[in-house]
Amino acid sequence: MTKTTFDLAVVGGGPGGYVAAIRAAQLGMSVALVERAELGGICLNWGCIPTKALLHSATVLRACREAEHYGVSGAGDARPDLAAMVARSRKVAGRLGQGVAHLMKKNGVTVFAASAKLAGAGRLTLDNGTALSARHIVLATGARARELPALPVGERIWAYRQALVPTEIPKSLLVVGAGAIGAEFASFYRAVGAEVTLIDMTAEILPQEDAEISALARKSFEKQGIRVMTQCAVTSSSLTASGVKVVLDQQGKRSELEVDRVIVAAGIVGNVENLGLEQTRVKVEKTHIVTDGHCRTGEPGVYAIGDVAGAPWLAHKASHEAVLCVEAIAGKPVHPIDPLRIPACTYSYPQVASIGMSEARAREHAAKTGGDVRVGKFTFAGNGKAIAMGEDQGLVKTVFDAKSGELLGAHIIHPEASELITGYGVAASLEATEEDLMHTVFAHPTLSETLHESVLSAFGRALHA
Repeated sequence: MTKTTFDLAVVGGGPGGYVAAIRAAQLGMSVALVERAELGGICLNWGCIPTKALLHSATVLRACREAEHYGVSGAGDARPDLAAMVARSRKVAGRLGQGVAHLMKKNGVTVFAASAKLAGAGRLTLDNGTALSARHIVLATGARARELPALPVGERIWAYRQALVPTEIPKSLLVVGAGAIGAEFASFYRAVGAEVTLIDMTAEILPQEDAEISALARKSFEKQGIRVMTQCAVTSSSLTASGVKVVLDQQGKRSELEVDRVIVAAGIVGNVENLGLEQTRVKVEKTHIVTDGHCRTGEPGVYAIGDVAGAPWLAHKASHEAVLCVEAIAGKPVHPIDPLRIPACTYSYPQVASIGMSEARAREHAAKTGGDVRVGKFTFAGNGKAIAMGEDQGLVKTVFDAKSGELLGAHIIHPEASELITGYGVAASLEATEEDLMHTVFAHPTLSETLHESVLSAFGRALHA
C-alpha cells in the first residue's frame, strides 16, 4: 500500500522541487514529490538543458566553419544536420530526467505522477484520487511562457517548446523578446542559417544587463547578421500562404514584416492556477506567490520556491531557495537569499553573465548615500589565453564601492562568460574586497586572469591594459 502521510510534500519536480525533496530526505524527513509532467521540470526538459545542447551544436558548427583559422583544413564546408541536433538535445534532456528519477529513488522520495491541490491544513488532493497529508507543503510549480494576444501560438508561431523541436530551418525568423531566452534562440537559429530579426519593447536587448554590456551584445549580434529592432512591438499578425505577416510599431512608426516563423519569448507567468490557493491566506501578486525571506507564504505550513515565487527566474535560484526553505523547516540557521548575489547567464553567442548591480544602478545607489563607485574594465584582447583560442572579443567590467572596496557588481561578455562569473559569485558571497581580489593569484594563461585585471583597472593598477 502506497504511503500517504509525510513530513513534507513538494508540488512540482523542477530544479526547485526535486532539490527540496532531496535535501529534506537527507535531513531525515519522509518526503512526497508530486509532478504532473516530467521530473526535472521545464528547465531540464524544455528550457535550460535542451537549449544549451542546441547552442553547443551551434558552437561546434561555428568552430568547424572557422577551422582553417586554426590550421585545420577540410571542415570549412560543415553544414547543420537539424534532425541530429534536435535528437541529441532530446537525448541529453532524457538522460538527465532519468538521473533525477534515480535520485528520488536513492533518497527514498515517494513520487506521485499527478496534479495536486491544497485541501485544507496539511492536506493535498491529487487528480488521481489520492489524498496526501503532510506537516509542511512546498509549492514549486514553476512558470510558463507569457502569451501575447497578437501572436497566438500555433504551427508557425512558436513558444519555446516548438522552437526546441523544429523539423526544418526557417529561412526567416522573427524573435519577439530580447531577454535571455530570445537572445539564445536568435543565436542558435542564426548559426544554422536562418535570417533572424530580434525585437524588444525596451530600448536595448538584454535589458536586465549593464547598458554597456547590452550595447556590446547588440553590436556582436548585428555583426553576425541578426537584425535588431528595439522599442518595437508586434500589434497584430496574420498567416500567409507560407508564413506569418506581422505589423510592427517602433516608436509610433508602423511597418510590416513577413517571415517563415515567429518565436515568442516575451517573459513568463507563474503557475498559480488550480492549486487551491483561493481558500488559503496565500497572497498572489502579478501571477507570483508572495513569500518572506524563508520562503513562507501567508498560510502556515505552506511555502513557495522558484519561479512561482517570483524573480529572478533562474533555476539555480530555485535550487538555492529549495535548500534554504527545507533547512529552515528543519530548524537549522539559514540566511535569506540576497538577489544581488545570484549570477545571471545568457548563453547566446557571445555569452553574457553578471552578478550584482549595473554601473548605472550602483551610481544611483551611491548618489543617494553620498558615496562613490570605482569601475574597472578589461578587454579579452589583452588576454593571452583568449587570443590563443581565437576568442579575444569581449569585456569584463567590475563595479566597486569607492570607500569600502565592496564588490557591487560584475559583468562579462565573452563566449565563456557563464563559466567565469562564478569567480565573482564566490567573492561576493565571502564579502571579499578589492584588496582580497587584487591579492588573489590567478593561474596563467587562463581566461580568468581578465577578472583580476578588471579589478586592478578599477583602482588604476591594470598590468596588461
